[in-house]
Amino acid sequence: MSRYLGSACKLCRREKEKLFLKGERCQTKCTLDKKRGKNVPGSKGMSRSKVSEYARRLREKQKARRVYGLNEEQFRHYFERAERLKGLTGDNLLRLLETRLDNVVFRLGIFTSRKQARQMVNHGLVIVNGKKVDLPGYQLKNGDKITLKEKIKENVMIKKSLERSVNFPSWLAFDKQNLTGSVLGLPSPTEYSHPINSQLIVELYSK
Repeated sequence: MSRYLGSACKLCRREKEKLFLKGERCQTKCTLDKKRGKNVPGSKGMSRSKVSEYARRLREKQKARRVYGLNEEQFRHYFERAERLKGLTGDNLLRLLETRLDNVVFRLGIFTSRKQARQMVNHGLVIVNGKKVDLPGYQLKNGDKITLKEKIKENVMIKKSLERSVNFPSWLAFDKQNLTGSVLGLPSPTEYSHPINSQLIVELYSK
C-alpha cells in the first residue's frame, strides 16, 4: 500500500490552509505564514482564478484524506461503509474517520500529530480495553477505554505533549494522571477535528 513520502507542507499549500500535519511545528513554522506559501506548489505557483465545481469537490475530498492520513483506496472504503449506515452519508463518513484509534489518541493530546499517533499504534504501544491494538484504523465505540503500555508512559516526547493545552471534545474524556482516555459517545458535526464540507465529498463520489 503506497504512502506519501513528500513534504507535508506541500499538502497544506495545495489546499491553501493549515492541515496541522506536523503537530506544533504548524503553529510556529508554517510555510503558509511565509510569502512563498501563498502559492500552490508546482507550475511556479500559478493557479486558476476560477475553480470548477468538480475541482471544489475534489479538493475537499483530498483535504479530508490528508487530514486523516489515508490513501485513496482507504478513503473510498470508508465512504462505502458510510453509505451503508443509516443517516446522512457525509456525517457518517466523518464520524467513522473521527473514531479511528489513531485520531482519538491524537485528540486526547497524547501525541502532537496524527502521524505520530499512527506510528505509536503501529508499534503496539496503545492499549484498548486491556488489549494491545496495533491497527491505526481500529474503530472505537462508546465505552472503550484507551491507555498506553507502561514502558512508554515515561517517554519525554509524551510528557512534553501532555504539557500542551488541549480542548477535549465532549465525546472524549481523559485522565492525565493515569494517561487513560474514554469514549463517551459519538462526535457531533460541530466537534470534528477539522472543518470539512462532507456534502462536497458525497457529491464527488455520486457522479
